Amino acid sequence: MIKTDVIIIGGGAAGFFTAINAAEANPDYKIIILERGKEVLTKVKISGGGRCNVTHAEFLPKELTQNYPRGEKELLGPFHTFMTGDTIDWFDKRGVELKIEEDGRMFPVSDSSQTIIDCFLSETRRLGVDVLLNQSVKEIRKDGGSFLITTSSDTFSAEKIVVATGSNPKIWKLLEGLGHSIIPAVPSLFTFNIKDSRIADLPGLSTNASVKVLDGKKKTLLESSGPLLITHWGMSGPAILKLSAWGARVLEPLKYQFQIEVNWLETPSEEEVLEELKSLKSDFGKQTLLKYAQFDLPKRLWQRLLKAAGISDSLTWAETTRENLQNIANQLAAGIFQVDGKSTFKEEFVTAGGVDLKEINFKSFESRICKNLYFAGEVLNIDAITGGFNFQNAWTGGFIVAQNL
Repeated sequence: MIKTDVIIIGGGAAGFFTAINAAEANPDYKIIILERGKEVLTKVKISGGGRCNVTHAEFLPKELTQNYPRGEKELLGPFHTFMTGDTIDWFDKRGVELKIEEDGRMFPVSDSSQTIIDCFLSETRRLGVDVLLNQSVKEIRKDGGSFLITTSSDTFSAEKIVVATGSNPKIWKLLEGLGHSIIPAVPSLFTFNIKDSRIADLPGLSTNASVKVLDGKKKTLLESSGPLLITHWGMSGPAILKLSAWGARVLEPLKYQFQIEVNWLETPSEEEVLEELKSLKSDFGKQTLLKYAQFDLPKRLWQRLLKAAGISDSLTWAETTRENLQNIANQLAAGIFQVDGKSTFKEEFVTAGGVDLKEINFKSFESRICKNLYFAGEVLNIDAITGGFNFQNAWTGGFIVAQNL
């Protein structure tokens, strides 16, 4: 049996961040990270397309919490202790400079996730944290004041343990054995599969839009707005991903079969668009509608929407009828699309679900059910609308756990 002070289960972002901060805060502690795979930090490596979206440029705790469909209320206090500015400072002190991109995402200046991995590995070496690979955890049990952890090859004993395994159903099962409740996992952050002639052969085309998810009676269940990206299989981009995250528990019972209403102009109503179209009719009478895109829409999308509204190639603005203009307004501001399934980015797969947040003390990220058991990262029922926010949850939880061990 291997005896130690602290065992961290999971060699990912949350596990390493916890270990490094714990070793700095408690230099006398012997700390071991147990990783089930043959490599550590695999999700960090592929996140952000291999660049690692470390955090997001949002510097007010309340604003930051609004990017978490699950965890919004619980993270407010922790973000007052450690958030974006602290993350930037933490990496800066270790020689890793971060940069802000136009959309607010933050990456290492090197544009390589390897920079983050190298930083973590050199810090664990410097601080004497043991990182053990191929240690798939089979059992966690309380033995008096200690925890006994059995892996595929060894048994470990520690007074305190930190679970930082992400969305791992096997570990969730073991945590149920320690008395915790698990909220079942459902997919979050996915794109919508849509086969529709209006968007066929337009992959890569992006524009701002607002999107509503409708129920069977055409009532709005969810809505969001922002950049919408047309893909080979349907629609993606922040406007869609936000809907999938906030609607993770709403869309799962629908088996991902539902209708969406897309307003390609983001804000104006159908009536307002109709008024705009009447102005275009009086200003550009001799022009054919298909020749010039209006409303700053990409030309190919404009032409597809006009076709869907029944507009012929040669029709001029002067020749349009009220019905023509009404049909165009409808396609622009309230187009209905049928969603038939979802696609997930396999390497950046995010789920909603995990340890019930009511069972966690968010001042310390310690279990309320089982003393000296701590959590960091997505093992909890916390998830965010993009990778950078998910990482910030991992850094915040890991830092707070380290101060409270």
